[in-house]
Amino acid sequence: QVQLVESGGGLEQAGGSLRLSCQTSESLFNIKYVGWGRQAPGKERELVATITPGEYTYYADSVKGRFTISTDNAKNTVYLQMNSLRPEDTAVYYCHVRSTNGIRSWGQGTQVTVSS
Repeated sequence: QVQLVESGGGLEQAGGSLRLSCQTSESLFNIKYVGWGRQAPGKERELVATITPGEYTYYADSVKGRFTISTDNAKNTVYLQMNSLRPEDTAVYYCHVRSTNGIRSWGQGTQVTVSS
């Protein structure tokens, strides 16, 4: 499994911004995709954004136009820039990698709380 270390969560007011970072133990050229998921209390975990080595991106409808995923391949790091935050964005955010062999890895999670 790929090791993932997230950082950057915290408390922010509605309308504010946060940036999450995730450093991976695997080169981002050697994975199928990397991304972020989130899980709010009482809800299932959902993928919110992914990016492939070819820089194809996916965004959940709920975050389109507000969140941006990007990578720094030299640092094996993926970022999630979150703008125009809403209270409903409150969740634990998990870094996620799907390896080329199909194995899925998740980080330990970082809490994001958006106050109204």
